[in-house]
Amino acid sequence: MLLKISIKKRTSHSLIILNLSTSKHLIYQTMQIKKHIPNIITLLNLFCGCIAVVFVAKLNFEMAFYFVCLGIFLDFFDGFFARLFKVAGELGLQLDSLADMVTSGVVPGYAMFWLLEQSQNPAAPILILPYLGFIITLGSCYRLANFNIDTRQTDSFIGLPTPANALFILSLPLVLKYSDSMVVFDILTNQWILLVITLFSAYILNAEIPLFSLKIKDFTFKKNALQIFFLSLSLLLLIFFQYLGIPLVIITYVLLSVINNKFLKK
Repeated sequence: MLLKISIKKRTSHSLIILNLSTSKHLIYQTMQIKKHIPNIITLLNLFCGCIAVVFVAKLNFEMAFYFVCLGIFLDFFDGFFARLFKVAGELGLQLDSLADMVTSGVVPGYAMFWLLEQSQNPAAPILILPYLGFIITLGSCYRLANFNIDTRQTDSFIGLPTPANALFILSLPLVLKYSDSMVVFDILTNQWILLVITLFSAYILNAEIPLFSLKIKDFTFKKNALQIFFLSLSLLLLIFFQYLGIPLVIITYVLLSVINNKFLKK
């Protein structure tokens, strides 16, 4: 009888140990899966960028724009899930920049290449001019590398973020396609104006201009007046001007930041 009781106790004890071991293994496996979710999202951002490159090559700027938007959307959520799961690390940081390099660096540079190519005078083309569109890609690369080592840009930005710049450049062929304004047409088909836009794009990406944060940290109007004003104005611009509203929103963001830095910031 004592022997049976002893065997039962040992069996019960072994089952408890087995259950604990299984539970620990499941927790470990769950943590391992969680660790890779942000990186998978980042790779999907890169995948969207690759697809956008293909659409630019086919001169389908609208689909390229949509896939860049999707990539930027994923770019936001990879960081969100990394913080949520507490798995942020050096690998994710580097992977994020590499994905952004394609989605927000190569794609806008390639789009500007085609805009410059199409703006040329067929009778007297400047062969090197379209390739200068990739100055945007070079500026984006430098900004992304600098962003990784700049500790000042945790809550706000210094210089225009590459996703915002990508949206600005990718919106130009859509404005050209859907706008009925001859003034807009003349501007966006002038190779020299496009070159100025290219150079300004590379500059504003890396300019030492603090841009106000869009994060709303509390619900007091006074502390978020600038953000609320900008978001409201952006919504109106997009409603009334549609694709033309996109570059106007980006320009407004930079101008408001300059005004905020010079006159409003205490």
